[in-house]
Amino acid sequence: QLQASGGGLVQAGGSLRLSCAASGSILGINDMAWYRQAPGKQRDLVASITGGGRTNYADSVKGRFTISRDNAKKTVYLQMISLKPEDTAVYYCYAKCTTGRGLWYDYWGQGTQVTVSS
Repeated sequence: QLQASGGGLVQAGGSLRLSCAASGSILGINDMAWYRQAPGKQRDLVASITGGGRTNYADSVKGRFTISRDNAKKTVYLQMISLKPEDTAVYYCYAKCTTGRGLWYDYWGQGTQVTVSS
């Protein structure tokens, strides 16, 4: 399973760091990512990182958000700076994981609320 943490309430211009750790029977992790979903909107990709460390960002967060991972800790992070009210959403972590036998599955975290006040 994936456990996300680090959300909260912050003023515009502030910073937050999200974390998402994999646990349980997960033996290996390939791609990891953060998505977000604002009220009444679809879930959108914010940032992703491959097993090799290649990153990709939504245009709206480039230069403000940084995704990283610690493979030893099976954890993905999202450092967010210069936050804007439009960044307000529930943030979900994602990972493609294997529990062995060559089978890979999509795992989702439970979501963590980020609220940016103006």
